Amino acid sequence: MPPPPSEDSAARSGVGQVSVEVGEAVVNLAKRRGFVFQSADIYGGFRSAYDYGPVGVLMLRNVKEAWWNAMVQQRADVVGLDASILSPPAVWEASGHLTGFTDPLVECSNCGRRHRLDQLADPERCSHCGVAGDLGEPRQFNLMFRTHAGPVADAAAEVYLRPETAQGMFVNFANVMRVSRLRPPFGIAQIGKSFRNEITPGNFIFRTREFEQMEMEFFVPPPDAARWHEYWCAERLRWYSGLGIPEALLRLRPHDADELSHYSEATSDVEFRYPWGWGELEGIANRTDYDLRAHAGHSGQRLEYHNAATGERYVPYVIEPAAGATRAMMAFLLAAYHTEEVRGERRVVLRLHHSLAPFKAAVLPLSRKDALTGRAREVLGILSPHWMVDYDETQSIGRRYRRQDELGTPYCVTVDFDTLDDGAVTIRDRDSMHQDRLPISKLVDYLSTRLAD
Repeated sequence: MPPPPSEDSAARSGVGQVSVEVGEAVVNLAKRRGFVFQSADIYGGFRSAYDYGPVGVLMLRNVKEAWWNAMVQQRADVVGLDASILSPPAVWEASGHLTGFTDPLVECSNCGRRHRLDQLADPERCSHCGVAGDLGEPRQFNLMFRTHAGPVADAAAEVYLRPETAQGMFVNFANVMRVSRLRPPFGIAQIGKSFRNEITPGNFIFRTREFEQMEMEFFVPPPDAARWHEYWCAERLRWYSGLGIPEALLRLRPHDADELSHYSEATSDVEFRYPWGWGELEGIANRTDYDLRAHAGHSGQRLEYHNAATGERYVPYVIEPAAGATRAMMAFLLAAYHTEEVRGERRVVLRLHHSLAPFKAAVLPLSRKDALTGRAREVLGILSPHWMVDYDETQSIGRRYRRQDELGTPYCVTVDFDTLDDGAVTIRDRDSMHQDRLPISKLVDYLSTRLAD
């Protein structure tokens, strides 16, 4: 990526921390610039559901592609899967979700607000109305969404929307191992929607009822599980810092014994320092052989590795790096948000890693005269086969630069009146604001070199 601006051209702010003010500014920018919209906004909004706008859908796709590139494309020991969202009760009975996937729920009799008991600072006081002693007895609330398949809504037709993508990979373990001809250690990766009926969703896109996960199940010989768990903890932490999140905003936190899930022998979270404090970006769990044994027991099918040459058989342990795509996108936005003073004016800029930026370049004709816009459209046609490129001809060139800065666009390509004579354009760097002029014929090579950094 290009170097940051020099001290005499601009001053960076917010490095090493994400303040509440920055958090509010990012939420405002996300809505204003088309990253994220409230779902069903014209009907007053649907709580805890968001739509990703023309810019946000590009960035979210880039986050997922960056994950897939690191976890699948660049590895010979991981393959992909896209499992069904709907699944029968038998899957969730075997996994333990039907009985164990619950949160403790309390309801305030004074204001009617419901809370997760384990998230209340004072378990005797409602965090909404402040009244003490009116929360009632806690009860367990299952987080899975249930629906029906077919024309009759009876118990025989019950199905569930998956609360995680992991079970599809466990159920397909034998299928994938057979067709891919892999043997442990190997992984199955998946990106897809999951659904959890959260009692208290909130903090913008951090905790929602419908979200997208990026998960990988890495099957290993049991004696090697601890070593692979350490490996994936370091690897996943490195992925976030490699995409531009400062190390001061990241940490790896091992779970205490009383935090571990029933299937976990060890779990560590990659956490990001959100405006409200440290929050989970990704969990890396040693799930032991719990899931494969559970599904084998319920289905009657063998889910194990068998070496036909040596006769060796064992049920692999599983190391699971499980990340939230939307949580990651939010963290990348917060980490990239900067304000600077440039020639006495405030500039807002998203210093997104090039691979995450929604648009890699923007084509800006200096004027809306037909001769310039026609030439600018030609330049757009040259660049579009290679990257997502924005086109903007409204307002002054300075305002358009600022707009692209807020979108995180690495390069602006300005077509001016001299272009009509010399066939050259001016390229402006987002971070340094340095400008180069070069022939249109060299534009693709120029951007290819710099966007690859």
